[in-house]
Amino acid sequence: MDMAALIAVIGVAFFFTYTNGFHDSANAIATSVSTRALTPRAALAMAAVMNLAGAFLGSGVAHTVSKGIIETPKGNQGMAILFAALVGAIAWNLITWYFGLPSSSSHALFGGLVGAALAGGTEVLWDGVIDKIIIPMILSPVVGLIGGYLVMLAILWIFRRTNPHRAKRNFRVAQTASAAAMALAHGLQDAQKTMGIVVMALVISGQQATYDIPVWVKISCATMLSLGTYAGGWRIMRTLGRKIIELDPPQGFAAEATASTVMYITSFVYKAPISTTHVITSAIMGVGATKRIRAVRWGVAKNIVLGWFITMPAAAIVAALMYWFVHLFWG
Repeated sequence: MDMAALIAVIGVAFFFTYTNGFHDSANAIATSVSTRALTPRAALAMAAVMNLAGAFLGSGVAHTVSKGIIETPKGNQGMAILFAALVGAIAWNLITWYFGLPSSSSHALFGGLVGAALAGGTEVLWDGVIDKIIIPMILSPVVGLIGGYLVMLAILWIFRRTNPHRAKRNFRVAQTASAAAMALAHGLQDAQKTMGIVVMALVISGQQATYDIPVWVKISCATMLSLGTYAGGWRIMRTLGRKIIELDPPQGFAAEATASTVMYITSFVYKAPISTTHVITSAIMGVGATKRIRAVRWGVAKNIVLGWFITMPAAAIVAALMYWFVHLFWG
């Protein structure tokens, strides 16, 4: 096995994690920044620290990624598949970041894996793809939308006799906690996805026989995600924090509390790698709809949802093309 191929795959995996961090940092902090609960730099620093901590909370999502999506490929062909999958995901991350579209880094990675595997003649575990990716991809935004709507209704009812200015001031403080919970959940979900890819590369290369996650892999992936988060994703932050709806502190708290709860349940109970982007965006839509349906800028929301549906196919196509190119050298 060419050690250079292993190093290249791990290096690209770390770069993907970095792009995941700056692409998805908006998920955790956009609402807190837009409501002025936190300053941008303070929010990014907090999110980076919580991302780092969240990466060490579990391993279920990582095992799903490493064993549940494609049959582990062999030899140089396997390394080419992983390399191409990561490049496809990175390309889609950069494109959507440039246009400020909050698409899913997670589904870009899954699309890349499936596209590269099909191009390389490796079996795709379609039952796992449907059960662990497609169904959660559809259900989690629906739960986020309905949950955000119901949580916001509850807040409006509970605090209906409270002075509005005092309530907003208190919720601005509460948003510090909800943003931290969101960032912790992001680390729990997204750092593990790259851990799964790195572990798969180590198994393919013969460096280890099991799918256990070495400590150095956890530390490296968590660190790269945190560094990317601190770099920030200002374009996407503006979309989430301002363009869907103008959020106030109670709405921001409701959206973050809803999204983080969904992410903890899917991580610990179902071990399903869901998209933080999908959940927080749909929660913001649900929260906004309590104000009035027309308060949500549904044209922006439509473009975001369209991006969700094309993410996996687009990343798969890029990954397949990259596999055929890489295979010329690693085949």
